[in-house]
Amino acid sequence: MPWLSTLMAVPVLGAVGVSLVKSDKLAKQLALAISLVVLVLTGVLAAQFNPTSGTRFQFAEVYDWIPRFGVHYGVGVDGIALVLIALSVVLVPIVILASWHDADGTGANAPPKRSVKTYFALLLVLEAMMIGVFASTDVFLFYVFFEAMLIPMYFMIGSYGGAQRSYAAVKFLLYSLFGGLLMLVAVIALYVIADKGTFMFPELIGAIQDPTTQKWLFAGFFIAFAVKAPLWPFHTWLPDAAAQAPAGAAVLLVGVLDKVGTYGMLRFCLELFPDASKFFTPLVIVLSVVGIIYGAIVAIGQTDIKRLIAYTSISHFGFIAMGVFAMTANAGAGATLYMVNHGFSTGALFLIAGFLIYRRGSSQIADYGGVQKVAPVLAGTFLIAGLSSLSLPGLSSFVSEFMVLIGTYEVHPVPAIIATTGVILAAVYVLWMYQRMMTGPTAESVKLFPDLDIREKWVVAPLIAVIIAVGFFPKPLLDVINPAVDKTLSTVQVDQFTPAVADKKGAGQ
Repeated sequence: MPWLSTLMAVPVLGAVGVSLVKSDKLAKQLALAISLVVLVLTGVLAAQFNPTSGTRFQFAEVYDWIPRFGVHYGVGVDGIALVLIALSVVLVPIVILASWHDADGTGANAPPKRSVKTYFALLLVLEAMMIGVFASTDVFLFYVFFEAMLIPMYFMIGSYGGAQRSYAAVKFLLYSLFGGLLMLVAVIALYVIADKGTFMFPELIGAIQDPTTQKWLFAGFFIAFAVKAPLWPFHTWLPDAAAQAPAGAAVLLVGVLDKVGTYGMLRFCLELFPDASKFFTPLVIVLSVVGIIYGAIVAIGQTDIKRLIAYTSISHFGFIAMGVFAMTANAGAGATLYMVNHGFSTGALFLIAGFLIYRRGSSQIADYGGVQKVAPVLAGTFLIAGLSSLSLPGLSSFVSEFMVLIGTYEVHPVPAIIATTGVILAAVYVLWMYQRMMTGPTAESVKLFPDLDIREKWVVAPLIAVIIAVGFFPKPLLDVINPAVDKTLSTVQVDQFTPAVADKKGAGQ
């Protein structure tokens, strides 16, 4: 069975169905049902995945697409791609359920009434694009999905976002297109210089030997991924886009789409240009550490809930990029796990922030106070998500952040020590935000706040459950991630590399 093609086809066909039904309520129900079907199919695929298989990409499909130029429809997954696809398909039904009112004029930030069917159809199209970008094993096909993802997200921000939605959507699009054009130039140059007659990723590994050529091509790919991530100083589009997007769209933007940047660094930059990756490692480590500190400090000073969460993500992406370019087994596995954990913890924060904004009609932190007295379940789930964001032991982000720091310390001790400052700053911005919004005297404007209703509990409960479960027992995910990271780093041929799967007592296990 063509599993990956099916996973992409189902949401696309579902989007067509959603756009054709007459009832808005039926459109929502159909979108939710389709997303749950994709989730089940992904679970079946994951159950058949063999992490220790000698095959690099499983469930592979390769068909000629543009034979004249060696372009293929090539898809397949290893452990890294699989966990990110799983993240995507878990978040989509949660986002659909959370976005029940985001298109009808009563959702978070009170966007104007728009087509409900179009909004949920865009969500399903975006799901197919997210699966495709992580599953692509043809570099040109990856680029196509890399750019195509912009279209549904652009319309979701520009048509369904807050008051400054047009500005935020255009800024998001222009930044992403700039990075994408650089990547397109690099992709074409890679094809021409490699002279393999194909864009298939496995066949291009080791094709570029000249150090200078590697550096130029690395720069084209890396800048595109740094913009997408976003890594400091390419980050300025994210706070505007995340703050103006509907809460559900913000979850997918920061929780999944931005991971394409760090995934691209790990997948393409390291393996296609290993010598250039080693050459630029000191620069990337510096940018990562600056991003960690900068994002955390700026987050402390934010007065808008969603902008604060966006800046925390810039700090977290610094940890992920640092883990990728540390090029050790623990750091690489930690960075991959961090991509997943960040999606769940930040997704929970954005969704609960959306529930708060829906009730109060404001995203300003100062407009809240004492919420835990009138809505204890809402406040409690917000606290758990926040504590995960600051990497409290026992919650999911701690495992990945600890692995990144330990793995980086093995080869770059000074940057790792400086980066730990971000952990302290995270405690400041999360706990201070919680104190201002949830504790103290109850503000008049929140005294009549209802607590989470049944639908909202169904939205938040799976995220909180994953945050706690992975925090206590990350081994199932690491068993999938470690072999794929080992294969990546063995391709790069890092001198200090020791496979994580060989160290049964290490943090990677």
